[in-house]
Amino acid sequence: MHQHFKIYKPYGYLSQFVNQHKRRKNKKMLGELYDFPKETMSVGRLDEDSEGLLILTTDGKMSYKILSQSVEKEYYVQVDGEITLEAIEQLKKGLEISINGKPYTTLPCNAFLLEEKPTFPERAKKIRDERHGPTSWASITLTEGKFRQVKKMTAAVGFPTLRLVRVRVGNIKVDELNAGEVIEVTQEVEEKFS
Repeated sequence: MHQHFKIYKPYGYLSQFVNQHKRRKNKKMLGELYDFPKETMSVGRLDEDSEGLLILTTDGKMSYKILSQSVEKEYYVQVDGEITLEAIEQLKKGLEISINGKPYTTLPCNAFLLEEKPTFPERAKKIRDERHGPTSWASITLTEGKFRQVKKMTAAVGFPTLRLVRVRVGNIKVDELNAGEVIEVTQEVEEKFS
């Protein structure tokens, strides 16, 4: 029987279990956080400097199903400066970014300003000092997942990303997980994605 897990991927970890590249010496891997079954893989990835919800599975078919069904992925993003409603509208409509050196227009998405600062586990590396100016938070929900897409989108509208936290994949939420915490969610994943 296959198993599925949800994890709060901490800042500074790679979304993989085995270090296959010599140039990535001393990098932290997901396998250090929990005694996962041998066949476990992450469903999608989060960059080393991004954090939040990752779904892990021992079922390659389930991984493909989640990745190929245009499942919504919601991110809370802290940006440099007070993000404007005009910038939010640009994010929603779709905009041109660069993927592998080629122009790419993002699909329309759901985006809005978060009025209150969300509460997340303390990050291993401080974002920056308050004296460097204001920051703000927005929610961005995508059905696609290009390389560093959210960061490229916020930069394209003039508000570079300082912190990126995935809070939801489909109907599965990060909830109150602490950084590095793992919960088995086999039944929940089977019900929601089968």
